Amino acid sequence: MSAVQHERAAHPLRDRFLRWQCRVRQIAMREKGGRPDEAVTPALTLPGEGAPMGHVITVLNKSWAYSRTPEIQHIVRATNDPAQRREKGLRLLSEMYYQRHDEFSETLTATFPPGSPGANRIAAAGRCRLAFEAYSQRFDLDCAVRRLEPKHPLYQATWWHNLLFNPDLAAGTVVLGFTPDWPASSADP
Repeated sequence: MSAVQHERAAHPLRDRFLRWQCRVRQIAMREKGGRPDEAVTPALTLPGEGAPMGHVITVLNKSWAYSRTPEIQHIVRATNDPAQRREKGLRLLSEMYYQRHDEFSETLTATFPPGSPGANRIAAAGRCRLAFEAYSQRFDLDCAVRRLEPKHPLYQATWWHNLLFNPDLAAGTVVLGFTPDWPASSADP
């Protein structure tokens, strides 16, 4: 058994969460024009704080071996028309993109404006809890947090994905990665 297969088999909550995320993101792409809802915008709480700091819009990225970043880059670069980008991006993401949960990285990402004090606080804490709650399902994930460098594949995937929907994404955008600690996380039901 490879290390990747062992990691994926290591905790059932991982597969359950990724299956759910694929399904809710597929719904958002097909039925809501790609607009993020509460299923992809968890409440973020820092260690030792009782109240959430706020909600973040997360991106679920394909694992490196299944990356579609080149196709997304092509869509973005092919036109300066934001409506055409969005339409073509929605077509890509609503068809087969979210069909196989096992093609996705367990590390979720989120973008923040350059110099964001919130991103700096979250990165400095190094850990947080992400509470996803929608469609009669709740996932409470204990996550390690790290700032991703612009050359990191998950930074690139997040950057290009977000350019499909936000043509004004600023240079110097901060991307944080959130990697769940599955044994320290929970779901209801």
